[in-house]
Amino acid sequence: MRIRRILAAVIATAALAGLGLTGAATATAAQGAASYVTPSQCKQGGGTPDLTDNLCKGGTHDGEQID
Repeated sequence: MRIRRILAAVIATAALAGLGLTGAATATAAQGAASYVTPSQCKQGGGTPDLTDNLCKGGTHDGEQID
C-alpha cells in the first residue's frame, strides 16, 4: 500500500515536471527564433507581403520575415 502511494507521487511529480519543461521550451522558442512565412501564408493570415522589405505587413503574421 505504501509503495503504491510513493509510486503515484513519483509519477505525478514526473508528469508535472514534464509539463513545466514543455511550457518553458515553448515560451523560449516563441521568443527566441525569428520566424519566416511564405507570401501565400502571409496572405492567408490576412496580411500583405512586402517583398521590398521582405516582411509581412498586417494580419496574423505581421512583422514576420518572408522567406
